Amino acid sequence: MNILILSGSPRKGGNTDLLVEAFVKGASQKHHVEVVSVHDYKVNPCLGCNACFKNEANDCVQKDDMSLIYEKMSRADLLVIASPVYFYGLSAQLKAVIDRLHNPIRDTFPIKKMALLLVGAAILPELFDSILAQYQLCLNFFKLEDAGRVLVRGVKDRGDIMITDALKEAYKLGLNV
Repeated sequence: MNILILSGSPRKGGNTDLLVEAFVKGASQKHHVEVVSVHDYKVNPCLGCNACFKNEANDCVQKDDMSLIYEKMSRADLLVIASPVYFYGLSAQLKAVIDRLHNPIRDTFPIKKMALLLVGAAILPELFDSILAQYQLCLNFFKLEDAGRVLVRGVKDRGDIMITDALKEAYKLGLNV
């Protein structure tokens, strides 16, 4: 299986990156895994112009790095969304990529499953609720299977995740997808 991870953390070597690395260690034993750190790509927000719906190639009028991400998604069987949680939502960098999937090209991708890796500083029980609602709506709309989730609360500073069981959970999820 081809697994594509869209990692939304702008902080290199932070808790989200560590969680992604643990997942990759497990998943790469049986599958091909590619990590896209979206902060390394220049992706503009969606303009909502719908030009991509009006041309045969579904090209976006914006000429940025999203075309590279579309290409990677065109080879993925499983999509993993990984992000720190900022104000109860995904990182802005990752949200821009997701919003650019308002393009009919998404319907050509072979993705059948999705997984979710989230890291948040707060310990509130409802910390992930808004993201989980959006995630479930995407699963339902695109008829995707939920491959699993690792949701980590209470990790703020770089390396805080090391004193939790989250890295073991992410490794195990990767191993079992």
